[in-house]
Amino acid sequence: MTPSPSSAGKHMPYLSRIRINPLRKASRSMLASPRVLHAAVVNAIPDHPTTERSLWRLDADDPRRPHLVVLTQSRPDWNHLVEQAGWPEADGEHFVIADYNRLLTRLRTGQEFAFRLTANPVQNTMTPNKLTAHQAEDSDTERSRSYRLGHRTAAMQLRWFLTRTDKWGFEVPEATTAAPAVDLGQQPTHQADTDDVLGQTPRDVRIIARERRSFSKRDGKPPVVLSTATFQGRLRVTDPELLTERLLTGIGPGKAYGCGLLTLAPLTNTVTGNGGARG
Repeated sequence: MTPSPSSAGKHMPYLSRIRINPLRKASRSMLASPRVLHAAVVNAIPDHPTTERSLWRLDADDPRRPHLVVLTQSRPDWNHLVEQAGWPEADGEHFVIADYNRLLTRLRTGQEFAFRLTANPVQNTMTPNKLTAHQAEDSDTERSRSYRLGHRTAAMQLRWFLTRTDKWGFEVPEATTAAPAVDLGQQPTHQADTDDVLGQTPRDVRIIARERRSFSKRDGKPPVVLSTATFQGRLRVTDPELLTERLLTGIGPGKAYGCGLLTLAPLTNTVTGNGGARG
């Protein structure tokens, strides 16, 4: 199976991983604003930066050594980012760029992978319980479109994910360990156990990070508010074509702001522990 032309476009997809130095001035600005970080990603695309779609995710398992993971349709150049926000004088690889087709052309039904996804789980409703100031102003006029609201609880975020995997070309197998579905330090884990969420055997996935971010846009529009969740676990391929489409185009809204990039990796013995798919 090969990626469809409509998904992959005219270019070969590339997956990049870049080391970020969180102590530098430029990197602090990028880490504080998804809008600024998105601009840095766009600047790495040489040919058509405003029309070529890209997906990215910030992996900050170790806040002192965050990594930026990016999927682009053409080969990027990350030297400017290393100069601004990396360790340009340090030893080692500052970034790695891999040919993504090597993975995509090998996907088969029944294969299992470790995965990671930072997503913006949302619901659409015509009657939100609590309106923001902008929504309240908008509600005074006749409205034909529904409101898009982010899920704020771990349980609802997990339900959003597990009830959609069949549309994305994979399923999450039953858990092989008793690891909790949420790994957030001191936060109670019972609120999002997978057996409670769907009334079935726990699945091999957990939420390893949750965040609610608000940041402004330069055009004077209302601030962007994102409620994100990072899912990590084990998946089994059920439809290679559907999965390829999601790998190339992303999952859910908020793609310009670091959401939607699903990455796969070979399985380890601790898939839902420290061995997730970091790109």
